[in-house]
Order: sequence, then C-alpha cells, then structure tokens
Amino acid sequence: MAEQKNKILRIESFLIKINSIISRILNIKIQWVVAIAFCFAIQTSLADPLIIVIDPPKVNATRVEKNIIDIPASVSYIGQEKIQLGTEQVGLDESMNQVPGVFFLNRYNYAQDLRVSIRGFGARSSFGIRGIKIIVDGIPETLADGQGSIDGVDIGSIYKINVIRGPSSSLYGNASGGAILIETERGSKLPFIELRNSYGDFNLNKQQFKIGGETENLNYLLNISNTSVDGYRNNSEFENKQFNGRFEYSLSASSSIVSTIHHTDQPLANDPGGITAEDVVANPRQARAQNLNFQTGEKVKQTRFGLVYKTQLGKNQDIEVRTYNTDRDFSNKLPFQNGGIVNLDRSFYGGGLKYTEKSNLGKYQNRLLLGIDYDRQDDNRSRYNNLLGIKGTQTLQQNELITSLGTYFQNETKLNDMAEITLGIRHDDIAFDVTDNFLADGDDSGKINLSEFSPMIGVSVKTSSNTNIYATASKAFETPTTTEFANPSGGGFNQAIKPQKSTNYEIGIKTFNSKYRFEAAIFQIDVEDELTPFEDSEQPGRTFFENAGSSDRRGLEIIDIRPLYDQFEFATTYTYSDFKFNHFRNASGVIYDGKRIPGIPKNLLNFDLSWSNDSGSYANLDTTFTGEFYADNSNQAKVDSYIVSNLRLGRNFIRNDLDIGFYLGVNNIFNEEYNSNIRINAYGNRYFEPAPKQNIFFGITVNKKFPG
Repeated sequence: MAEQKNKILRIESFLIKINSIISRILNIKIQWVVAIAFCFAIQTSLADPLIIVIDPPKVNATRVEKNIIDIPASVSYIGQEKIQLGTEQVGLDESMNQVPGVFFLNRYNYAQDLRVSIRGFGARSSFGIRGIKIIVDGIPETLADGQGSIDGVDIGSIYKINVIRGPSSSLYGNASGGAILIETERGSKLPFIELRNSYGDFNLNKQQFKIGGETENLNYLLNISNTSVDGYRNNSEFENKQFNGRFEYSLSASSSIVSTIHHTDQPLANDPGGITAEDVVANPRQARAQNLNFQTGEKVKQTRFGLVYKTQLGKNQDIEVRTYNTDRDFSNKLPFQNGGIVNLDRSFYGGGLKYTEKSNLGKYQNRLLLGIDYDRQDDNRSRYNNLLGIKGTQTLQQNELITSLGTYFQNETKLNDMAEITLGIRHDDIAFDVTDNFLADGDDSGKINLSEFSPMIGVSVKTSSNTNIYATASKAFETPTTTEFANPSGGGFNQAIKPQKSTNYEIGIKTFNSKYRFEAAIFQIDVEDELTPFEDSEQPGRTFFENAGSSDRRGLEIIDIRPLYDQFEFATTYTYSDFKFNHFRNASGVIYDGKRIPGIPKNLLNFDLSWSNDSGSYANLDTTFTGEFYADNSNQAKVDSYIVSNLRLGRNFIRNDLDIGFYLGVNNIFNEEYNSNIRINAYGNRYFEPAPKQNIFFGITVNKKFPG
C-alpha cells in the first residue's frame, strides 16, 4: 500500500509540473497557439519521410459522413473490437478509456446509471446522463428535456461509438458537453449463431445469444442478453434482460430502410446509497442504513422502435427521414418517507428530416446540410409516501409534457486544397407544461417556454496529407430536466432556475498515419447560470438544483496511439481540467467564487497497452490515474487521487466454420482503495460509494457460421 501511495505522489508531482506549463499555454493569446500548432503540424508531417498515409475512419458525428481528421472539432472513434473483445460488457466505461475529456463515475451502482461527463458537463447528475446527447442508430436515447440514459443500450451488440467532445448544440440541440453516437452491429455475409457466457466475482452471470446474416436485400442481427449480479456492496443487486434487433432492407441501389427494436426489462436494481468517509473506513461494503430501511432501488421496462429511411434524390442530393417511439415504465424507492416512492409512465416519440446537397458555391466545393428534429415527451408522474418500503399515501400526481422543435443548418465550404470552413446554426423551441392532478395541496400547474439559437464556426487547415489543425467557436445551451425542475417546496416547476448557456473556443491538431495517431486540443468554455445540485436538509436523499452565476472551464486533451514492434500498441491519454466557479452565491447566501467545480479531477491520465498475434491470442492492460477532486461546492470534501489497473486476455480458436474464444479479466489488479461514485453536495457528508478491490471475470464465446 505504501509503495502504491508513493507512486501516486510521484505522478502527482509530475503532473503539477505539467499543470504549470499548461497554465502558461492557456494564457497565451489564441493566435499564438494557432501558430504554435501550425508549426508543430508541419514538423510532425515532415519528421519521417517513410511514414505511410492511411485513410482515417469516416464517421457521422456531424450528421454527414466525413473523415474524422477533417472535422473541426474533437471527435473520438471506438471500434467493435475494443468494445466487445474479452470485455465484461456491463458498462460503456470499459471501452472508452482512450477518450480524453471523458470521465466516468458510478460503474457499480446500477440504480443510478453510469455517470458520464464530457469536459465537466454531466458531472452534476444525480442519476442518468445530463448535458450529453445519446443517440443509438439515429434514434435519440436522450429525452426532449435533455435527460439521457444507457440502460436501454445493449453493449454486446454495439458496433462502434463516436464521441463529440465539446458543445454540439448547433447540430444536436439541448447538450452542452457533446454527444455519444452509438451504432449497433450488422449481420455478416454468412449467417451465424453466437453464444457468450460470462461469470465473475459478486455472482456476475451474463448470457448472450446472437444471430445474424445477410440475404440479397436484407441484413439482420438479433441479440438477447440476461445479466445478473449481487454487487460489491450490500443492497446493490441487479438484474437486466435485453433484446436488440436491427434490420436493414435495400429498397433499391439508392434507397434503404433500417428498422430497430430494443426492449429492456430491469426488474431489480438496488441502491446502496452514499456513506461517509468514516463509514468507508469501518466497512466499505455496507449500505447506508436509511437505504436498507426504505428498500431503495428501481425497476424499469422500456421498449423502443425506430425507422430510418435514406434515399438519393440525385447524384449529389440525399434525404434521411426518421421516426421513433419509446415507452418506459419506471418506479423507484428513495431513502425518505415524504414522496419517497415514484412511479413514472413515459411515452417519448418524434422524428426528423435531414437534407444534404453537394454542389459548387462559385468556384468552391460546398456541402449543405438542412434538418429538423421534433421530440415529444409525455410523463405521468406520481409520488407516494415510502413507509419503510411499502407504498403509502399519495403526495403528487402530475402530467409533464415536454415538446422540442429544432431546425438546423450547416454549410461546409472547401476554400482550396488545404482549408475548409464550416458554418452552422440551430434554433430550438422547448416547452415544458405541467398539469397538477393532485389538488389537495393546491394547483401547481404551469408552463415554461424556452427558445435558443446555437451558432458555430469552424476552420480546418490541412498542413500535410495526414495532419490537420482546426479552430472553432460555438455556443450551446442546456435546459433543466423535469427532474431538475423539481420544486423543493412542493409540486410544479421550480421557477427560480434557468437554462445554462456556454460559449466554447477550441483549437486542435490531428495527425493520423501508419506509425502513430496524435491529437491535441486546447479549449476554454465560459458558462452562465451553471446548473449545480444540492440536497435539502428537510429532504435528505433527494437532489434539487440551483444556478451558479458563472463559471469557466479551461482544459487540454491529448491522445497518442502508436504501435510498439509488430504485435503491440501503446496508447496514452491525458486530460487537464481547470474548471472553476467565477461568481456563485447559493440560495443560502454562501459564496463559492473561485472554487473548483466538484466531481471532476484536474488531472486524468491513462496508459493502455494492447498485444495480439496471428494465432488469436490477445491481451490488454490499461492503467488510469485519477487526480484528486472535490465532492462539494465549498471544496471542503476532497476525494483523494487513485490509480486503477485492469487486465484482460484471451485466445480465439478457429476451426473451419467454428470460432471458440476464451477470455479472462482482472479488474483493479493492485487492490486500490477508491470510490467508484461521488454524490455531489450530499447532505450529511454522505459523498462516497466505495468500489470493489481486485475482482475477476471470465467467459467463453462460441460462434458458428453457416456457409451458403
């Protein structure tokens, strides 16, 4: 343990020196940084004449297909092998460790959902995902009010993930932090059946059954999974069953329709709750007594249907039409009596239209993108007293209707062989309408209408065949969700809180070739009316929200991936986050000016070493250093830094049409003591949710192909 702590101290000392350099860089005028990046790009591209240029992956992060290197924004790509090969497949964090700027908490509390933050946006979330747009196969998993979740995403059938790091409101609307775009797996040309079983500590048991294939006009894939685990802490049991189907039918050489269906049945997800630092020392596996008494946890059933139709109107004109419907039944028990049982019946549906056209604007090559999104969220919410796990008297019954209408425009103009300029703007109208159907305590019905413009401008300059630099400026907004609009004094909306708005400035460099991949981005984000959580002393365990006056975020993100010899690949990812409140006086009059925004480490460093050979053997070792951060606005509750290493290895055997794979994983190899989740501004200093020490999982995959 002492040796481990000394390693942490050495890393912290090293990062303090880096911070000093970064702070100086971030204070340099932007034109000097551009000049430095430009010179570095030229030097990099000319450093080795034997470098072979390879095509970067094409992604749809900007709603049109484009080489990732040419996009004037920070975009990351994660492929199927990284997501599925030998992984536990219980959380997105397993495959996204090479994405800078992204920080995960809450992997082991399934009742709260994985907490994802990009450049600090999303860190405030008490459950679910905030400030980040989640889209699966073109269909939103983020609601009209901005709240998202991934409990309706089957990791075992994900084909690839694209991550936009930074404000993306000009394309996706209500999202300050960025977007996570998920595409599910397609069937292979040869029909196949695949079975996958995983087992592990804490009674982890996961079975998967997958079939797929392709006919002349139809590509199909179906995946069924069943997951159960007792969890590391008391009262953290979890069960989840999922069905995922994707069917793509070619109507003609230029038209296709994709139909997706997903069903989640999660009958059990218990919540052990946050505990104090003293409780962690006494017994990290214990649940909060209040959570045990009130039998806290949640149940979810969700079914999602989606249709996406694509066609070409002409050689250079494309249209995409989508529609979807999601039904969700949700209930949970919270660790208090008054209104501590929640039932939610939700219907979420909508659609969109996108038109793209390639043409010439005078002598310049040009691509135009026009689109419209409509989303409607209809929630019937009721609350009852929690009488030690038994439903008591009703305390609330209201209908929450949220409609969102967004129209967007983006234009890409290629000025010459080197430079391209991108202009975009989006307008969103979002209406919140609550109808109070529980009138015993008065009528708290009300409406809130919000309207926002989100412009952006980006410039990309190709300094060589494999290196681009870019600069971008954009604005974004983020509304409170219906949960965040909750009124501490009763039903209806909390009229005191407002949407948060942000202005983003960013410059970056991207190099992509056969010898290495390098990316770096420097950004500054100015935020007004930052939404931040707090717990009311009268209702401990329930989270409410308020606005901070203003805050700023300055940061640096670096990723370097390169092969080592023939069979090894080494990736280094570093994130520096200097996020502070500028002006913030809370409702009680406490001033937090100059305090660091809680929930985000200043330093995040990851090393990832992968090995594979032609015989089918592979191994991966990833190590993440998470610097210290704070759990509260006053910066009095400090979360110590920690280092966590994970190992996975396996072997695939191919015999004719049969592919058999064995895999083994070890999480937290060196038994680091750390907290997997931090509850921001929790009442009674109950900030901490301890993570398990070393734990093991293993499994087998059998894939049988059927030649035609």
